[in-house]
Amino acid sequence: MGSAINTLIQNAQIITMDEKNPILKGDIGIKGNVIEFVGKSNSFTPDRVKNVNGNIVMPGLINAHTHSPMTLLRCYADDLSLRDWLFDKIFPAEETLTEQDVYWGSMLGCWEMIASGTTAFADMYFSNSGTARAVMESGQRANICRALQCFDDCADFEKDSRMRQALDLYSEFNNAAQGKIIIDMSAHAVYTNTKKYLKFIAQTVEKLNCGVHLHISETRGENVDCVKKYKMTPTELFESCGFFNTRTIAAHSVYLTDDDISIYKNKKIHIASNPTSNLKLASGIAPIGKYLNEGINVALGTDGAASNNNLNMFEEIHLAALLQKGVNENPTEVSAFEALKMGTVNGANALGIKNCGILRRGWCADLIIIDTDKPHLTPYYNAMSAIVYSAQAADVDSVMVAGEFLMENRELKTIDTERVKFETKKIADRFASFI
Repeated sequence: MGSAINTLIQNAQIITMDEKNPILKGDIGIKGNVIEFVGKSNSFTPDRVKNVNGNIVMPGLINAHTHSPMTLLRCYADDLSLRDWLFDKIFPAEETLTEQDVYWGSMLGCWEMIASGTTAFADMYFSNSGTARAVMESGQRANICRALQCFDDCADFEKDSRMRQALDLYSEFNNAAQGKIIIDMSAHAVYTNTKKYLKFIAQTVEKLNCGVHLHISETRGENVDCVKKYKMTPTELFESCGFFNTRTIAAHSVYLTDDDISIYKNKKIHIASNPTSNLKLASGIAPIGKYLNEGINVALGTDGAASNNNLNMFEEIHLAALLQKGVNENPTEVSAFEALKMGTVNGANALGIKNCGILRRGWCADLIIIDTDKPHLTPYYNAMSAIVYSAQAADVDSVMVAGEFLMENRELKTIDTERVKFETKKIADRFASFI
């Protein structure tokens, strides 16, 4: 990536996500990797000027929960329950993946996310150095964690290969790429770990004082099984093992009890809701409106492309608003602003990215330009409503992270897309041989 230059974006319809002034018309000045002004300035001297001719400029989207290498398993196993899908299809397929496979799957994921306006994402998987290398090359921001699993209490946790991988990942890549990469820790879920190992993970988190990324209460069955086995909900079990003392992303959180919600509020746990994946796997619909009303920070994620089957955050924002309206029979349950906030600034808060998700002076120059010259965006009277209820991923024209364009005029700047297609096709051919 080259050094950022001063850029003036002119004649924009700006969605700032600033509650005091959420929509305005004007310009955006970018000095290096941060925003110098939003609106108008007579003192800014740009190195380059980009006239967007009235198109929408808004903060980049933030995918708060995904497994980017699972692009390799897109449409590999569908129309199954979560348990059958995961244990019978996905886990066996993943056992054949190499670190190089993970790299190319991550590159495909980065390409898809950039092309659809995602500037930052939280990724949980394995062989994560491949993902970290892909992120460094793509120019995006990412929180990356090694999903930890252990079914054997007899194991020597200090020598556990998964934990060693997680710690090596932290040592090598935390704060890499000028701070755009953050390494978190992860316990995959209560049903893929023993209680003893969960305590060991929590102790490691305390030592590192790092963030945590977990799956919690994704299905009703997960809750029932956990209560039957431990006399606690998954949330209560994680807390009893020592979690939630650092920034925590709790993916899914579909079936939280009132006591769970109290824990989330007291511990300031961030929810990463995944509407599409939860619908496709018949896991249920998280009561996002209720969580927001309780003051919990709710972000959005796509989950992996094996259970979605894409990484399109516009779909998640759209569904986040519509599902809550329909289920609650209340058209005001989640507004367009609240839905878009979940996909931008709430996601930045969940990932711990400071000064990100709002177009404001001194904040990160992470933004996207939406081409509104489309039939489904003609006419529109409110830019916020247009994005949440009408816009599509393919409407993203340009993507900027830290003052640099990763995509401009639909042209990817950091990824060799032909090479990515070639390499991922080879991996897909290998999978196809044993479907």
